[in-house]
Order: sequence, then C-alpha cells, then structure tokens
Amino acid sequence: MHNPHNGTARRTTRLTRPVGFAALALGLALTATPMTAHADETPTTSAAHQQEAAVPGLDDPAKKDIAMRLVSSAENSSLDWKAQYKYIEDIGDGRGYTAGIIGFCSGTGDMLDLVELYTEREPGNPLAGYLPALRAVDGTDSHEGLDPGFTGAWAEAASDPAFEQAQNDERDRVYFDPAVKAGKGDGIGTLGQFAYYDALVMHGEGGDSASFGSIRERALSRATPPSRGGDEVTYLHAFLDARVWAMRQEEAHSDTSRVDTAQRVFLDEGNLNLDPPLDWKVYGDSFHIDR
Repeated sequence: MHNPHNGTARRTTRLTRPVGFAALALGLALTATPMTAHADETPTTSAAHQQEAAVPGLDDPAKKDIAMRLVSSAENSSLDWKAQYKYIEDIGDGRGYTAGIIGFCSGTGDMLDLVELYTEREPGNPLAGYLPALRAVDGTDSHEGLDPGFTGAWAEAASDPAFEQAQNDERDRVYFDPAVKAGKGDGIGTLGQFAYYDALVMHGEGGDSASFGSIRERALSRATPPSRGGDEVTYLHAFLDARVWAMRQEEAHSDTSRVDTAQRVFLDEGNLNLDPPLDWKVYGDSFHIDR
C-alpha cells in the first residue's frame, strides 16, 4: 500500500477565488470552441454551444461520484472519498500540508482559498485563526505558525457540514467545473472529461510545461479533438500520452499507473462513457466499482 496522496504533488500556480473559475473556464472554452459563450455571458445558439450541451457529462451526479472514487483511489488508496474531509498530513512533496477531499495544499494557495471561503461563511470556525499563517506560508512548504495546532483544528472543522460544503464548492470551482467545461468544449465524453479533471487535480492550471493547460496544448498539437472533427479515441490517447510525459517531469509523479492501469484501461475497452463495472489498478492496488 502506498502512502496516502502518493500522487498529489502539483499546482505550482495559485488560482485565487476572484478569477479562478470564470477566467480558467473562459480561457479553456475559447481555445476549444471559439464560439462557445462565457459562463457569465448570454448563452449563444451557435452549433458549438449546442454540441457542448449535447455531450454526455461527468457532471451527471452518478458519474461525478464515480470520478470522486477514482481520484480517491489514487490520492488516498480508498474509494471512500467522503471519509477524506478530515485527512491532513505533510507528504514531503514541497507543498506543505495536503488535506481534504482533493488534496488542498498549504503551499499552493488552494488551501488558503478554502479556509477564506469557510471563514466568510462561518467566521468563528476552528481554522479562522490560522489565516495569517496560511497567507505567510503560501508558496512554501513551511509550517510556521501552523504547528502544533493546525492539524487538530482541521480535524475539528471536518465535523462541520459547512466545512464539507466549502470543500465541495472549492473542488468544483477550481477543478471539477473547469475540467468538465473544457472537456465538453473539446467534444469529449465522460471518460475524457474525467481525464481532464484528474490532470487538473494533479497538475493545476499553472503556466509551466507540466500544467494542465500545457498538457492539453501538447495533445492538441498531436491530435484533433472531436469538436474539430477528430476521432475521440485518438485524441484521448494523445492527451494521456501528454499527461504521462508531464508526470515524468517530477519524481513524485514517476509512477504513471494512475494513467496506465486506470484511465488507459477504460479507453482501451472503449468505455468512453465511464460506465461501471470498472476495474483498475493504481500504485499496485486493485479497485472495483459495481455501480
């Protein structure tokens, strides 16, 4: 059994709440299907918009739950993703503390954004007093001002439904919703949208060569997405190839089974809709989903 969050190290560029989802979604949508409307604009009646709406989505509740279980299998060696709200540890990847259902990190800004959101909603929460320290350690792996009480405060907060909801909302805003929107814009189905989501979780939308945006651009340079008339299977293989290349740029990601014996297996089976039953392996562990 690997250490929890063995594949979590990522997100070198912070996505702040004022610009996160809207800016990222717009940028991805424009490069995928130029005629698709921005989420805040009046919807268009263009063919591209209609195509995007017709593509089956990972945002179907049952598919979203499968996505969360798939990610949790890699991030926590468990399919019980709802048990991870309380998870917190420093896994030694240079991102400080890693915590929660999607691996929010004290060194990459998304944990800070989460605690700020939670504090806006619940000002007296157990984590509110750590906001100055979280701002100070952002961009580093330091625990200064967090130890020794921060992990206990996180565990206490995790018993609050409002904190669970804040984690859900930040996951969706920063990672899930942009990935699904980009996938639909590229004309790829549920499996492809999951491949985008998993890549965005691990690599973030930074500006470096191993970021999600760079992975996607590498794939687009090698294959045509369905939104431009290309073959979906061919394009997804190109995307997974680009993802594997990006993972190998960092030692923490050198085990690429998260792609090779999971997503690639579903793709080789032709399971573009990510329909159960599903069988896969991650870091040597075997998993199964019946439904």
